[in-house]
Amino acid sequence: MKKTSVPLEIGAAYIRVSTDDQTELSPDAQLREILKAAKADGFVIPKEFIFIEKRGISGRRAENRPEFQKMIATAKSQKPAPFSRLYLWKFSRFARNQEESTFYKGILRKKCNVDIKSVSEPIMEGMFGRLIEMIIEWFDEYYSINLSGEVTRGMTEKALRNGYQTTPCLGYAAVGEGKPFVIVEPEYRIVEFIHSSYHQGKDMTAIAREANRLGYLTKRGNRFDRRAVALILQNPFYAGIVSWNGIQFQGEHETRSSVTDLFQENQERIRKEYRPLKRREVSSCSHWASGLLRCSICGSSLSFNRTGSNGKRSDFFQCWKYSKGIHPGSCSISVRQVEKAIISSLEEILASGDICCEYLPPHQESPQSDELDRIRDALSRLETKERRIHDAYEGGVDTLEEYRRNKERLQAERISLEQQAADLAASAPAPPAPPSKEEILSAVEDTYRLLSDPEISYEIKGAAARRIIKEIVYNRSENTFHFTYYIS
Repeated sequence: MKKTSVPLEIGAAYIRVSTDDQTELSPDAQLREILKAAKADGFVIPKEFIFIEKRGISGRRAENRPEFQKMIATAKSQKPAPFSRLYLWKFSRFARNQEESTFYKGILRKKCNVDIKSVSEPIMEGMFGRLIEMIIEWFDEYYSINLSGEVTRGMTEKALRNGYQTTPCLGYAAVGEGKPFVIVEPEYRIVEFIHSSYHQGKDMTAIAREANRLGYLTKRGNRFDRRAVALILQNPFYAGIVSWNGIQFQGEHETRSSVTDLFQENQERIRKEYRPLKRREVSSCSHWASGLLRCSICGSSLSFNRTGSNGKRSDFFQCWKYSKGIHPGSCSISVRQVEKAIISSLEEILASGDICCEYLPPHQESPQSDELDRIRDALSRLETKERRIHDAYEGGVDTLEEYRRNKERLQAERISLEQQAADLAASAPAPPAPPSKEEILSAVEDTYRLLSDPEISYEIKGAAARRIIKEIVYNRSENTFHFTYYIS
């Protein structure tokens, strides 16, 4: 009698190597065991249904696992699903988050009719088996959470035993296994330069500027500024002290007298020269021209600086990036020159009667404008939704049919919102006409009168200047000002 062959059922395999289990089987070993179990169950697993995550992928969040998302999308791609059983080495490979595990298993079992089997943790069928599965998942989640605490405790113990585990600072490199860091000669020369320059009396900003001129870079490959110099000067690692999470010990790494002989004296100078920042009230105004001046070199604002010399030397404005040592070109000018230049510019306008300015219509508060703002917000959120459904389709999470339905729904919502915006725009009142030349010159004259009066406060002068001056770009090399005026 001729035997009839029973067709094999199609299965799938999901494989992820734990990032914290040193006894974990390799991906190849897991796959061998899964294929063996599948064959015994009467299942065949095609290559296209073998989903293996790259090493180092954490199981904490499913959204960060591309092969997992691909597996879920494949199961949802057709009805019935292209495979009827998903094989795992352990349930913890599926997820280490109870909430996500329940959610995605619900999708596979209820929506896709896909069974899930752990090769190394066989459990019985039925509700009691599901209960055992949940207990295993709860234990895995507890293990994952507890592991982070164990890692911190292990690192603390390592620090208490004088182990090196911090990120190497400039001039040093790690060698692993908690061993003392070693010197990187090209980097250490930068450290020596910074400490010796500060010991010779240079300030941190000048050192940063010189370091950038010489082409030196920080550990992260950035240009130096005052803060980067301060961190190197104050880092006790260069004096032989290792610090981690509040634990300090005398390290065994190499230090050199070119730095250690200067370290304490440099700390004394830092302490003597340190001054708390003089915070001013938000409502106060350092100078009425503050915030208007820009540097022609980098476009940054010129900050107001007091000299504290009792009138012997004028207060001045200076590019804040230059003061931090970020760019080499100084762009500073005295307050007297700034005030004179602004007053002279206003006088020229009033004398000639000509002004080139930008018109900025005032914002009108109205029911229509409020509704238009709401519609613009809704359209902005709609763009985000459109990107998300496109990404879901490209990532294989949604099918083409699901993508089409979502796209049509969002397109209908967009058409409705755009029609509402068009109706509101048609019913909105006409914008006010721009001011006449006489009105502009009148505003300039009012500003000139306020700025010229020594009895007027800085707050009033500042508000007046900002009503017609958008910005002033100062070019120190040519000693010129470029004014940008506006009217609203």
